[in-house]
Amino acid sequence: MREKLFCILENDNDSLLSRCYNLIMLFAIVVSFIPLMSKHTNSFHLLVDYISTAIFCLDYLFRILTADFKLQKGKLSFLFYPFSLLAIVDLLSILPTFLYFNNSLRLLKIVRMGRVLRVFKVIRYSKNIQILTNVLQNQKESLLLVASLAVGYIFFTALLIFSVEPDTFETFFDAIYWATISLTTVGYGDIFATTMLGKIITMLSSIIGIAIVALPAGIITAGYMNEITKKG
Repeated sequence: MREKLFCILENDNDSLLSRCYNLIMLFAIVVSFIPLMSKHTNSFHLLVDYISTAIFCLDYLFRILTADFKLQKGKLSFLFYPFSLLAIVDLLSILPTFLYFNNSLRLLKIVRMGRVLRVFKVIRYSKNIQILTNVLQNQKESLLLVASLAVGYIFFTALLIFSVEPDTFETFFDAIYWATISLTTVGYGDIFATTMLGKIITMLSSIIGIAIVALPAGIITAGYMNEITKKG
């Protein structure tokens, strides 16, 4: 019985029960965000939250009961599984509903923020997101290299603009903020260069930013196509 349950939980695409289970869980995840779309909580929002949390609790319990099939570590699997990344996400998506009953924690924003973490549960039930997760895992070295390049360039341009226009940027964090939005070519306009040299630096930063931002997009796209080809 536990082995059959494990096959259903682990997205056995040949099983109708598995597909139905995934659809139910995806529906519960999406519906659970309804209370977050309003600043005020009413009885309907509470009912939606209670039902979705009950479904998440059952899913969490099922996965603990079948942890030995997942981790293949015997009885130690039941001890190690709660500390795995997705198990922690599952637990954090459940806790806000129970914390809500505590009046001392009821008004804390962390309760609402904890519910937002439920979006990460989609990773387990969406085939496309699983493919994207595999791409990120396989291309992590290339992506880390690009990320290091971006961080280094942001730090360099921040130092440069902070030295050129010390009166415009009150703190070095302001310069980091300016460098980041310039690199991504967003340019909110709340902090901007005022001197001729500063404007030239801004233009160069935006042009180079286009190339840096395009690199991870190309890497992920190529990896995604490879994964689709393998699946096909």
